[in-house]
Amino acid sequence: MPKTLTFQFCANDLASIQQASKRDKRPEVRQRAIGLRMLHEGKSPKAVAEFFSVSQPTVYDWYHRWQTQGLEGLANRPKSGRPLKAKPEYVAVLKEVVEQNPQELGYAFGLWTTERLRLHMKAKTGTELKPTQLRAVLKENGFVYRRPKHDLTNLQDAIARQAAEEWLNELKKAPRKARLTYSLWTKAP
Repeated sequence: MPKTLTFQFCANDLASIQQASKRDKRPEVRQRAIGLRMLHEGKSPKAVAEFFSVSQPTVYDWYHRWQTQGLEGLANRPKSGRPLKAKPEYVAVLKEVVEQNPQELGYAFGLWTTERLRLHMKAKTGTELKPTQLRAVLKENGFVYRRPKHDLTNLQDAIARQAAEEWLNELKKAPRKARLTYSLWTKAP
C-alpha cells in the first residue's frame, strides 16, 4: 500500500511559503506556494488541483519539488527548444549597425525599420531572422522602438526665432488683464 503523505509543514517552512505566496516576483512560485499552503490547511490535492485547473499529479509534483529543492523548486524549470539563430557574433554586429546612421552605410534612407535592418543583417552576416525574432533580439539587448521626431529648426530664421522668443518672454512677464465674462454668448455690435 502506498505511503500517505501528510502535508504539514514546520513553522519555518510555513513562514517561507507564506512569504513566497505574497512577495515573490515570479507568478508561478506565488501560485504554487498558495497551493502548498492550501495543502497545509487541510485541502486535498484533488481540491487544490481543481482550484488551480491543473492535474492532481502536478500538485504532488509541487510538493515533492518543495521537499527536495525548497523555494527554487517551485520556479519554472528551463525549457528546451530550438537553439537561437542570433549567436553572440550576430548580436554584436546588430548593436553596431543599429547605432549607425543608414546613410553612412550607403543607403538612401535615414531610419532603420525592422525590415530594413533585417535585410541588412542578412546581407552582412548571412543569418536570416524573422521580423518577430529580430524585434525580440533587439528588446533583449535594451533597444526600444520610438517614433522619429521631426524638427524644423534648420529651416527657421535664427534671428526671427530669437526675436519671437524674447517677445514671448515679455508677454509672460506682463500682468494679465481680467476679463469679466459670464457667458460664452455675446451680443454682436
